[in-house]
Amino acid sequence: MELETRPLSVGEWLLTLLVQVIPLVGLVVYVYWAFASANIHRKRFCQAWLLLIVVVFGLSVLFLALAGSVGFLSASPA
Repeated sequence: MELETRPLSVGEWLLTLLVQVIPLVGLVVYVYWAFASANIHRKRFCQAWLLLIVVVFGLSVLFLALAGSVGFLSASPA
């Protein structure tokens, strides 16, 4: 499959960003665009955004696990 290299128009970028704010639907559409989009710019943007979501989620889980363990260890026995 040949990927398009033409830049996205302002309207296409607006659509890309507006879809992002729709809960769950935005995530599904971004996954589709990240792996099946014909436009290289939209494809790479969606891949980068999904990678950012995974990294932030992972850091959040790590932070919550550390904060929870510190809170558990510092709690005085009742």
